[in-house]
Amino acid sequence: MSTTPTTPAAMPEPLSMGAVLRIPVMRRLWYAQIVSNFGDFLALFAVIGYLTFTAHANPQQITGVQIAYQLPIAVLGILAGVFVDRWPLKPTMIASDLSRSVLCLLLLLAHNIWGFYAVLAAISVVSSFFSPAQGVAIRSAVPLHGLRAANALMQQVLFLARIAGPAVAAALVSTFGANICYWADAASFVASACLIATVALSRPAEAMAAAVLDPADKAAEQKGVAKVWADMKQGVDFIVHHAGLLFVILALASGMFVLGCFGPLIAVYVRDILHGSTRVFGAASAMIGLGILIGINVLNAFGKGMKNTVLVYSGLSGIAAGLLILTSVGFVWTTIVGNLIIGFSVAGIIIPAQTMIQQETPPALMGRVGSTVMSTVFTGQILGLIASGLLAQYVGVRQVFAICAGLLVVLIFIGKLWMEPKGEAAA
Repeated sequence: MSTTPTTPAAMPEPLSMGAVLRIPVMRRLWYAQIVSNFGDFLALFAVIGYLTFTAHANPQQITGVQIAYQLPIAVLGILAGVFVDRWPLKPTMIASDLSRSVLCLLLLLAHNIWGFYAVLAAISVVSSFFSPAQGVAIRSAVPLHGLRAANALMQQVLFLARIAGPAVAAALVSTFGANICYWADAASFVASACLIATVALSRPAEAMAAAVLDPADKAAEQKGVAKVWADMKQGVDFIVHHAGLLFVILALASGMFVLGCFGPLIAVYVRDILHGSTRVFGAASAMIGLGILIGINVLNAFGKGMKNTVLVYSGLSGIAAGLLILTSVGFVWTTIVGNLIIGFSVAGIIIPAQTMIQQETPPALMGRVGSTVMSTVFTGQILGLIASGLLAQYVGVRQVFAICAGLLVVLIFIGKLWMEPKGEAAA
């Protein structure tokens, strides 16, 4: 397999987060990420909280919410990247934000489980184009030696929203009802679109793109479906033939599979095992985001010398340990500790994956590689969601957590034997 990196031999001193935020385009993208992600988590957790504690939905119906929200991204992800690599960035991102704003308002009209599924799926279809476009915009605006800090900033926003979103959504739903969260989500997308409209976004030089995309000038002769298929295949081939990148992506997807089993059942675990309220559910869910946020910062500061494989194996082991705590002990405080450990450990998988994807991918392939990774990750989560919904009905929530912990241990051995690139430092 080819593992030739695209990074230069002598990398400048990495930029700090403060230095990256002084780049005007990056700063506006960061602000847009803050408002839209916070609104997204408000709406999603409002739906889950309403269905769990008001509509008394069963575990399978609750996991269906997550499936409806993630399935379109998993299915359309690879295809969306083809168009993102060709469409103008700013109009694509603005149109996506405004479309999602309108779709969020449709949640006000949803009165049954299938109505919520349909609206969340429609939002996900539009999001499948926004996320890879945002990745291309960051890669274009930030120098290579600032990408680690840029990714850390964006991840921090995501998980800060994960921390605050459940608690705020639980408080708003219990006090005012779920509709206020849907209005807030719609407003957040409008604010994001306005921020993106104020920046100038550009792509790398066309000559660089042509050199990467059409080495034999064959792709230029293709049209229609054949052209789309060739572009999709090129992004997938790059990942498959890059051993180190393939390894961390598969490990990330494996970890997300387990989180897919675990995540949506937290609400049921709080209700049936802890006999808690929506506020306990909000606090427990927030601990996952807090753990990831702490883990990203700790590993970014102290884990720079660690191999990517060590980080990945440590992350998978930590998630298994957190799941075993939830399986063996059923108190509120142990749930909070277990979720915190799980979140911290997820950071050990996210850091090497994000770093390698940004540094190793040629600029002209960023949309396709980014969307392919997104599709792989969401597919892993969906498979986990389906498995958790079925298993919880027959063996119970705790037993599902125990099964997930065992699967992670198996994955570590499989990774060591077959998935880890041979003869490489994988750093």
